Amino acid sequence: MANVWSGVTIDCLDPERVARFWATLLGREPGPSQEGWVYLGERGDPQPRLVFQPVPEPAAGKVRIHLDVTVDDIEDAMATVICLGGRATGERHDYDEGVVVVMADPENHEFCLVQYYD
Repeated sequence: MANVWSGVTIDCLDPERVARFWATLLGREPGPSQEGWVYLGERGDPQPRLVFQPVPEPAAGKVRIHLDVTVDDIEDAMATVICLGGRATGERHDYDEGVVVVMADPENHEFCLVQYYD
């Protein structure tokens, strides 16, 4: 049997709120979920499933893994994140091949918006 990446699980105080943010940002629909959890997508989808798991305590410190979201327009994507309840961290990296901006979702999970130049 081959090993297959099937999803990413994100710990949350409010899984419904954080899942709504990511569902809107990524255009992903909720799939079958355990009670109190929210899954975006289903097993076998072409994209890995995002799983929002309830936990009783807020995150402490920087998480060592994050999602990268490729966008067509970095400024529009940043505005969308902010409208959805996320925030800009102020960190931006400009490279020859594109730009990376570090953002955070409503519970401060950091992720990168990435715009590649063609």
